[in-house]
Amino acid sequence: MNSLSVTPALSTVANRTVPSAIRPTRAREPALKLTRREIEVLKLVVQGMSSKKVADMLFVSKRTVDFHLANIYDKLHVSNRVQALNRATRLGLIPYEVQISE
Repeated sequence: MNSLSVTPALSTVANRTVPSAIRPTRAREPALKLTRREIEVLKLVVQGMSSKKVADMLFVSKRTVDFHLANIYDKLHVSNRVQALNRATRLGLIPYEVQISE
């Protein structure tokens, strides 16, 4: 018998599903890439700026900013600005900065 062969009993055990309580939620997240402009937009948006204000600062239309936001939400698998901030900081795409107002 070949020492590399797997017995039926072992292959059955190896193919069993792992209970969800001990299974990792995500094996390994794929590398996520935001464009330079998407990061610029995200940084301004998380500072509390409206799409119109961001557009004025970047010399683009509000529609362009909204297009970038839609791409950001899609890439981060989120549906709003707060979720985008949380996910982007967790992934290290933007730095987390605590600002204390005096």
